[in-house]
Amino acid sequence: MSRRDAFVKAITAWFEHEARDLPWRYQRTGYTGLVSEAMLQQTQVARVVERFTAFMARFPTVAALADANEQDVLALWQGLGYYRRARLLHAAAKQIMADHGGQVPASPDALQSLPGVGRYTAGAIASIVFGAAAPIVDGNVFRVLARFDAFDAPMTESESQRWVWSLAETLVAIAHQPGTFNEGLMEFGATVCTPKSPACDRCPVDRSCRARQLGQVDAIPVPKPRITVQDTHHHAVVITRGDRTLMIQRPASGMWSNMWEPPTVEAAQSLSDEDIRAQLALPLLKLSSCGEYVHQTTHRRVVFHVFRGTTRARRGRWVADSDMASLPMSNAHRRVLDLAGR
Repeated sequence: MSRRDAFVKAITAWFEHEARDLPWRYQRTGYTGLVSEAMLQQTQVARVVERFTAFMARFPTVAALADANEQDVLALWQGLGYYRRARLLHAAAKQIMADHGGQVPASPDALQSLPGVGRYTAGAIASIVFGAAAPIVDGNVFRVLARFDAFDAPMTESESQRWVWSLAETLVAIAHQPGTFNEGLMEFGATVCTPKSPACDRCPVDRSCRARQLGQVDAIPVPKPRITVQDTHHHAVVITRGDRTLMIQRPASGMWSNMWEPPTVEAAQSLSDEDIRAQLALPLLKLSSCGEYVHQTTHRRVVFHVFRGTTRARRGRWVADSDMASLPMSNAHRRVLDLAGR
C-alpha cells in the first residue's frame, strides 16, 4: 500500500470513529450542506452550532429562504459575523429556485455558479452530500497536507495553491468514500493537527508525517505574511425617548451593509465633540461620553467611541426595546447599546 493510500484509509477510519456530533450531520441534503458551509466560513464551529438549528427552523427549505426578506435573514444570522455570507446565501437560494427547480445542484461546476460558492464549498457539498470525488482545500486541509509532505511555503502563494489542490484531487480520487475522507480531513485539522500544539500522540498518520520526522511540525505551514490593519474611528451617539432608541440603517455596501446602528460619524481619527455635532446628520442638544472599546476584524481595527445624546429631531426609526432583538444588528453595535445602558 502506498503512503498516500495509507493516508486516505487512516483519515477515513479515524473520522468514522471520531466525528463530532454536529446538527448539520443529522440529515445530509444539498440545502443543509449549503447553509452549514456558508456559516462555517471563518467562524468557529461552536458558534455555528448555536445558530444553525434556529436558522433551519425559520428557513427549512430553499424556497423558504428564497422567499424571505433580507432583513429577516440578517436577523437570524446575528452572532456569526461576516454578514455578506448571509446575503450571498440568500441570493443563492433565489438562483436555485430560478435555475434548478428548488434543488441544490450536485455537480461542482453547477454549485460554483451560485453566488458565494467557490471551489472549496462546491467540493465540500458535492463530495459530502452527493458522493462526488471532488477535492476541497481550506486552512485546515492545507495545514494537514503541508505537514504530511513537509511543504514549506505559505498558503497564500500561487505555487502553494497549485500544489495543495493537485494533492487534494489525487487523494480524494483514491478514497472509496470521498465525502467521508474530505470531511475527515477538515475535522482532523480542526481537532488534532491544529495550528498550535497539535496532538501528534493521537495522530493516525504520525509515522508517515514528514514534518514530524524532520522535527518541523511547529514550523509548517509557513505563516502567512502579516496583514496591514487599518484603523478607523466610529463615534456612535445613542439617542433615546422612553423605551425607544433612534436607529439608522447603514449603506447598502461596505462593512455591516444594510444593518442597523445608532447615528454614527466615521473618521480616520478620534473627533472632538464639536466635530461630532457638526458631522452628525441631526442636531444634538446634549452629548456625553459613555466610554470606548475596540472591535478587531481581519483587516480593520475599529475604535468605537460611545456617547449618549438628546435631540428634538423626530425623523428616523425609533425602535422599542422589545423590538431591538429582531433588528438586524452586528454584535459590535449591540455592544454600543450595552455601553450606553440600553
